[in-house]
Amino acid sequence: MKIRALLLGLVAAGLTATAAAADPIVIKFSHVVAQDTPKGKAADKFRELAEQYTSGAVKVEVYPNSTLYKDKEEMEALQLGAVQLLAPSLAKFGPLGVRDFEAFDLPFIFDNYEALHKVTYGPVGQQLFAKLEPKGIKGLAYWDNGFKSFSANTPIKKPDDLRGKKMRIQSSKVLEEQMRELKSLPQVMAFSEVYQALQTGVVDGTENPISNLYTQKMHEVQKHLALTEHGYLGYAVITNKKFWDGLPADVRTQLDRAIKESTEYANKIAKDENDQALEAVRKAGKTEVYQLSTEERLAFKKALVPVHKKMESRIGGDLIKSIYEATSFDPNKL
Repeated sequence: MKIRALLLGLVAAGLTATAAAADPIVIKFSHVVAQDTPKGKAADKFRELAEQYTSGAVKVEVYPNSTLYKDKEEMEALQLGAVQLLAPSLAKFGPLGVRDFEAFDLPFIFDNYEALHKVTYGPVGQQLFAKLEPKGIKGLAYWDNGFKSFSANTPIKKPDDLRGKKMRIQSSKVLEEQMRELKSLPQVMAFSEVYQALQTGVVDGTENPISNLYTQKMHEVQKHLALTEHGYLGYAVITNKKFWDGLPADVRTQLDRAIKESTEYANKIAKDENDQALEAVRKAGKTEVYQLSTEERLAFKKALVPVHKKMESRIGGDLIKSIYEATSFDPNKL
């Protein structure tokens, strides 16, 4: 009887595996960057791990470079269930009415990766994700792109060096205020237009993680780069809440595992690629890279941290305070 039961069990397992292979759960993962970027590589890593850990019960289709949905279309597609996974930049949640994520744009809110990850891996990060659920969106993980530094065609050693400069930013009320605090002129511009704008003098400078600066060849048209590391640029991996909650529990457990491991991979390669890009910029010899002293970086911090107070009414004073507590940052001690 035991042997017969075992055989029946094996047959049933085989039928289940066959059914899973024949009719897998399809997850469409759409993103807007190239496949060879940190985000693109991390999406492919998730696909590999998800299919491996679910033994083929899940099939992940990754659509890079806006091949499925463009930047402005993808969020609506996710809410409608036409796509199951996205990894938009954190600035993209403002138009949904969730301005809390603009806290990530605040200058010097994170001193380094260790401080950042206390938020993105901790309870504050989860509290932010909870704000998305009424919109039908579930947050799964935060993926790093890196810390931004200022570039221009004139030396940048102190805050006043950016006075009067036309500085490109992505669309963000926080970043507009940041540039105004430096007496710069913020210029909102699509990322794809920045190289030509720098080349022709339409803008004088910009802010980017070094990997973005290098891969977009901005170092060819920017003579000076100051390693201010004043701001963070990252992504949120999000899914359709109804879809995720409706998955079989065992499948969801394995996908959670794949998300966790692909996040560790994403955040490691983001840092590595920024380090490699910085070395490549130095070797190219077209841009003078300036490493700020402790005192010089503190001067930038003192100049820009007042933006936090000015943005309290927009982002929420309690949220900013909870980030301070998580990272042990005290603006009064600057």
